[in-house]
Amino acid sequence: MKKINLRSPVKLLKGVGEKKFSALESLGITTLGELLYYFPRKYLDRNFTKDVFLKTGEVVTVLAQVVDSYLAHGKKSRLVVNVKTPKGEKISLIFFKGLDYFRKIFYSGAEIVLTGKLEYFKGFQVIHPQVEVLSEKGEENLLHAGRIIPLYSSSEALAKVGLDSRGFRRLIGGVLDLIRDGSLEIPEVLPHDIIQKRNLVERKTALREIHFPDSQQSLEDAKKRLIYEELYFFSLLLEYKKLKREKFKRILWPLAESASAQKVIESLPFSLTEAQIKALETLKELSKTESPMAVLLQGDVGSGKTITALLNALRYIDNQIQVCLLAPTEILAKQHYTTIYNFLGNQPFLGLDLLVGKEKERLKREKLDRLKRGDTMFVVGTHSLLQEEVVFSDLGLVIIDEQHKFGVEQREAIRAKGKNPDILAMTATPIPRTLCLTLYGDLNLITIPTKPANRKPIKTMWLTEEKRSAMYHSMKKYISQGRQAYVIYPLIEESEKLDIQSCIEGYENLKQVFKEFEVGLLHGKMKPEEKDYIMNGFKKNQIQILVTTTVVEVGVDVPNATILVVESADRFGLSQLHQLRGRVGRGDLESHCILMTKGIVSEEAEVRLKAMVEYNDGFKLSEIDLQLRGPGELLGVRQSGLPDFKIADLRTDQSLIELAREDAKGRNLGELEQTEIRERFEEGKILFPN
Repeated sequence: MKKINLRSPVKLLKGVGEKKFSALESLGITTLGELLYYFPRKYLDRNFTKDVFLKTGEVVTVLAQVVDSYLAHGKKSRLVVNVKTPKGEKISLIFFKGLDYFRKIFYSGAEIVLTGKLEYFKGFQVIHPQVEVLSEKGEENLLHAGRIIPLYSSSEALAKVGLDSRGFRRLIGGVLDLIRDGSLEIPEVLPHDIIQKRNLVERKTALREIHFPDSQQSLEDAKKRLIYEELYFFSLLLEYKKLKREKFKRILWPLAESASAQKVIESLPFSLTEAQIKALETLKELSKTESPMAVLLQGDVGSGKTITALLNALRYIDNQIQVCLLAPTEILAKQHYTTIYNFLGNQPFLGLDLLVGKEKERLKREKLDRLKRGDTMFVVGTHSLLQEEVVFSDLGLVIIDEQHKFGVEQREAIRAKGKNPDILAMTATPIPRTLCLTLYGDLNLITIPTKPANRKPIKTMWLTEEKRSAMYHSMKKYISQGRQAYVIYPLIEESEKLDIQSCIEGYENLKQVFKEFEVGLLHGKMKPEEKDYIMNGFKKNQIQILVTTTVVEVGVDVPNATILVVESADRFGLSQLHQLRGRVGRGDLESHCILMTKGIVSEEAEVRLKAMVEYNDGFKLSEIDLQLRGPGELLGVRQSGLPDFKIADLRTDQSLIELAREDAKGRNLGELEQTEIRERFEEGKILFPN
């Protein structure tokens, strides 16, 4: 056979016709390489059992020969197949279903491997064992027994065309035969020095052992090698992204110290934390380079990211360079606009503007004209800023808040409106270190881990339905003292499918419970002017209890609100609960977060609720959330740009992630490597180099 490689079509394998190829193609498998990288989902140890009779009551795997078989009739017909092991031990196999099929395959003298629970009843027997009938090649060609065997993800449709686990074992066994006879070459893709340094097995060995391991240790060695390989090449992709960005040069702006920023600092009713001051110094240094700055500023709820971003933005604005702040919701955009406007105080008007969805055409046109002329130096907005009609005069800094809620294309669209502007991405959702190393490895990471000194920890309680009356009594006491409260519901309207009290129904009920107070309703389906009216009333304490949904998850800042009740808290994710909790504890008053549940909650929900009670630290909670949900769900794969790794697991492979990042950072990428990496990156593939 002529030489083939990993890009050779899978069709050349025996048994792959059009139907089977079509099924493989639906899994993204068209080449031999893609088939080899279709890794098992788990393994079964089917090594032959020694001293069979000592294993009675346990699952055994035994090589045996059929002696005879017969149908036995009684209350229920059954097929009895008598077999003997190489040592001469006799075992009866009992089948109650599929009798016609089994009568055909269990002919006298047939060599089989059986797996099942060994029992004793008038002799040794196994009821409905899993059975493999060996080919004429016998024991030397065992794929399905007598070893640790791989199990592959399949489906009913795949099984119909012969692609169950047995079918995949045959196909992959065929590829490994091609490697053994020298027809298929497996080139080594990791640098030799890294293989030695990290004590990794060769690629060819790893691909053989991941499918048909000789031992548990050889399987672990294969996994380590292939996990590292995947993480290493993804790390190279991040290096490529960084290199690509750094190729774009910009005109160095004379960003002198900002007089406006200094005035704001002097007018603040609090002192900046050391972490904020350090963050501002880092941002200043990064903005001095020829390449555009790309920073991820992360900090827990209430750590002061907004004022840090504003003070940094004022350096640009004072030098006549435009800044935009992109927020995911109108409520958050308006909150940022109001916060920034208040921080600026009596400063000369610096050209601050707000651009959101539904605005009167004349007003919107005036704002767009001011932006294009350069009269507006700082614009805060939502997805409206991404529209083609939005044109800047000289955009130099893009601030993206809650950036994981924007897709990769959206982030690029706003960046393209400037001439290689600096990017400052912000998130109040603390991201575990492992995700930062992978997802944001091409960005400079700045963390604000501490909150202002006057902030008190939020007391969090998990209460069940029988404590509701006592909870309402406590709420009345606090609200009578001038405090305010949020009550959060997971749904807007009633749902027949979920036994959850809706936001609207809860609002009607709470109006009756708290007749002496003003109760307001806020949710995402309300008109913008209705939302503004309710929020303004809550800020002015004209509304004491705000019944709402997760529309207040981020951005709402009312220091006088010190009570947060989350109804059906077991229905919320851990990150979402922590974000909601951040709506209280915004001032120097003691605050409370009450998590309400009804009935029995799931085991995972119990872990989330207990974590909320125990920890106030968002970074600790993010690590727990990563373990519970995994990276894809935690950030949203499509939105975040996080790849769907084939074998690496960002929850468990933390040490290898750090090693791969370290090794990739030290490599000088040649032009050929850059081209190959770029192609794989743009195709969304990080599988393997061919």
